[in-house]
Amino acid sequence: MPAYKIAPFLLFGTYLVSVTVDAYAPAVSKPPELLDFSPLGSLTVPNVGCGTIAWSTDKGRPNPDLEELVSVAGSQGGGFFDTGERYGSHAKTAFGMGWGETECLVAKLIRQEANREGGTSKSIVATKFTPSPVRTTVQSVVEACEKSQQRLGVDSIDLYQIQMPDIVKPMRFLGFDKTFDKVYWDGLAECYHRGLVKNVGVSNYGPTLVSQCHEHLAKRGVPLASNQIAFSLIGRHNGAQQTLDRCNELGVKVLAYYPFAMGLLTGKYTTTPEEMFADNMLASSLSLSTSRRSIFERQDLERYAHGDGKLIPVGGVSPLVRTMERIAKRRGATVSHVALNYIICKGAIPIPGARTAAQYVDNMGALHWRLTEEEVSELENEADNLGFSFDGAGFKRSNAKFVGYGMEKWSLE
Repeated sequence: MPAYKIAPFLLFGTYLVSVTVDAYAPAVSKPPELLDFSPLGSLTVPNVGCGTIAWSTDKGRPNPDLEELVSVAGSQGGGFFDTGERYGSHAKTAFGMGWGETECLVAKLIRQEANREGGTSKSIVATKFTPSPVRTTVQSVVEACEKSQQRLGVDSIDLYQIQMPDIVKPMRFLGFDKTFDKVYWDGLAECYHRGLVKNVGVSNYGPTLVSQCHEHLAKRGVPLASNQIAFSLIGRHNGAQQTLDRCNELGVKVLAYYPFAMGLLTGKYTTTPEEMFADNMLASSLSLSTSRRSIFERQDLERYAHGDGKLIPVGGVSPLVRTMERIAKRRGATVSHVALNYIICKGAIPIPGARTAAQYVDNMGALHWRLTEEEVSELENEADNLGFSFDGAGFKRSNAKFVGYGMEKWSLE
């Protein structure tokens, strides 16, 4: 087992731990205690979170993989789990019924871990309010928050976010397109002042909207803690980088979803087994999902990976992945670790998904070290030279959402 040299220090307002690892030593089954964290409003959270959108309730049956994941997170000081009232694996959830499925599952797993002998209950949970045409009042936000509070089984929600701008307008073609964003902001403020939530945030807000929200809430005495957006090495365009810059100026923490660009930045689609060095092979087996992509998603991801000679140059994302592999090998890390660490270096917290303890532990391998400024520049230059940016695959987009009657889009402006 490799020897770890741990030395805490402060970098750009972020606490982290320097860890020196023998790159040729066997994999460690249990990483060192989690000490790499950042402030998020009144919270202190790990610099890598865990998305739960792909968690399945499995028809109410026990899920040993998720139970072990939450247990491992607890043993490392507690995880930072991101969920939402709209998350769920059942068909009824997809059609707008039975909301709160994943919230209930997260609460159940954390409660089981807390009640287990030697278990902990230090995990932090963020959830989301979903705008809809029937939610047009402050009270509608408060009522949704109270339901999430009950499902999560907490006195006060750690972080309560608005999932997206108010874009769901099925009657838009008839001229009914009034937005209720400011009403939702007032709803957040009401929840905050009632003590229903400890912190409030938003999602998919660009520089303009996040600035307006920040100012609006400030007048109510409420700090805006976070803004969750799609952000990755190949997802910095279309306003994402400008949004991150503005949030950093405002003191609003960016939470980054799609940090792997749906697997493109792990080498999964571009690296053959013969080309992969051992650590990368481990990362692919631990961190990636191979069975839950729709045919439309796979088609889009293959196009990004290899190019189509039209919108995506031939070679796709491969040149960037090769650079990531070189840096990863030099650092004794994996391509996945480099992708996550890059986001941390930019001042954001990546929220990769994980459905097993092995995936969770592998994602945490991005902690306890930092890319150099030269490595960050090298990665950005290589990404810019690709000639394209990532905006999602299939019906999963970084700038749109399927809302039953079609796709509704937003822009980070």
